[in-house]
Amino acid sequence: MSDKTNIDNTVVRVAVLGTGTMGAAMTRSLLRSGFPVTVWNRSPERAKPLVEAGARMASDPADAVHDADVVLTMLFDADAVLSVAAEFLPAARTGTIWMQSGTIGADGIAAVAAAAASRRIPVIDAPVLGTKDPAERGMLTVLASGETAAIAALRPVFDAIGSKTVVVSDRLGDASDLKLVCNTWVASLTAGIAQSVALTRDFGLEPTMFADAISGSASDSPYVHIKGATILEGKRDPQFALDGLLKDLRLAQATAGASNASPYLDALESLYSTASDEGHGGEDVAWVYDAIVAPIAVR
Repeated sequence: MSDKTNIDNTVVRVAVLGTGTMGAAMTRSLLRSGFPVTVWNRSPERAKPLVEAGARMASDPADAVHDADVVLTMLFDADAVLSVAAEFLPAARTGTIWMQSGTIGADGIAAVAAAAASRRIPVIDAPVLGTKDPAERGMLTVLASGETAAIAALRPVFDAIGSKTVVVSDRLGDASDLKLVCNTWVASLTAGIAQSVALTRDFGLEPTMFADAISGSASDSPYVHIKGATILEGKRDPQFALDGLLKDLRLAQATAGASNASPYLDALESLYSTASDEGHGGEDVAWVYDAIVAPIAVR
């Protein structure tokens, strides 16, 4: 990429590596904004609908990035990102910006930066806040940290996939740390909603009364109504898969370290771990509910 700080969407090529729920939605947002996009996924069938939407499907990561100006990785964890990076980095052009958007923690970002250094490729730590629905609508929040000029150059990409960008700092890893802070809050809020819905049923109340009672108050939240409805309507398909949130809670524990051990964070991790062990890992995060109601039902 040239030194310019504004990207012309029609000439800048974006390679999206990882077209799961979030990667696919972000790709569609980029295509709607006029970016030429090449996609790659380890399971090619998951990328085929994106070809119909206008993307080019690459045969492998190297093929995906050889002419890319921006490489966007949206993979599950640091191991997956580094494994794919080993395949694409030798083919990437000097100056290509690597936008790392999967949640892999500050240690993961440090490993990514080390891998990219030999190719002189700037890395931007750019995890996103939001689930499937806002991702499909281009309404994510982008958290960004890293080199100031590279962040500025990526602004049109951020604007295509999100409605808000928070520039955290120029230090790699800070955006990843903030993402873990935010996802710990999501875990807290989701578990709290699930507990309150469970208690309404345990107390013999109409379950919708919880959301109705707090509606419009200082303690209200749109998330209460969204996840409350998910539980009450029995919707299992994930907007955000429970195992993904559990991974993030474990990253938060590891980032905090033993010297900053948190009984609350440990309790959250244990609760979501129980739900995962019970077979809900691929379901929506709201189904932490099932790990909560079992003990209630026993009473």
